[in-house]
Amino acid sequence: MDFQNQINFLKALQKNNNKEWMDANRKWYKEVRDDFIGWLDEMNVKLAAIDNEYYDTPGKKGINRINNNLMFHPNKPIYKDHFGAGLDKRPNTGDFYVEIGIERCMFAGGLWRPDPKRLRSIRDAIDYDGEELQKILNKKSFKKTFGGLYEDVKLTNAPKGFSNDHLHIDLLRNKTFAVAMEFSSKEVLKKDFGKKLISVYKEMLPFRRYLNQAVTV
Repeated sequence: MDFQNQINFLKALQKNNNKEWMDANRKWYKEVRDDFIGWLDEMNVKLAAIDNEYYDTPGKKGINRINNNLMFHPNKPIYKDHFGAGLDKRPNTGDFYVEIGIERCMFAGGLWRPDPKRLRSIRDAIDYDGEELQKILNKKSFKKTFGGLYEDVKLTNAPKGFSNDHLHIDLLRNKTFAVAMEFSSKEVLKKDFGKKLISVYKEMLPFRRYLNQAVTV
């Protein structure tokens, strides 16, 4: 995978964020996209080899569109400043997200503002055995890698059906249950980047399994 070519393309795209430039450089875009899909295919195979519950996600199924959704975000530019993809992308669960951008790159996973039904399922799981999730979050290597849960909107008080003095009230008040590890594009260019992805995937796996079991059982 030629990540430098990918980053060069993204830099040029952000300087010329319009359909005319994209149309004129469609061959370059396809070259970069196909290269990324090929790399995702490689990671898909390697992750499946270390996780017996892995959901097969070929690159073409995992990669996200480079176009921003202007219907919901009309003020955003036409094209994103990154390539993103989900691996281990089982329907209706939280995948392992990979983002390669100009400045910010990221490994992330979990559930971003899940719908009310899935959010209730997560809270019910925490009510039942929240100490298990807390144990995962408190693990030294996990905290070093991700810091903690992704900071997002929280309820001021306990959610409906739970008391403010609940043992795990701080977890229950969350609306997003996700973690992320951000790094610069310089890290992507290192020879051991693939190994880094696998290492972070392993570290995140117990967290993702906890959440995915909660929303699928």
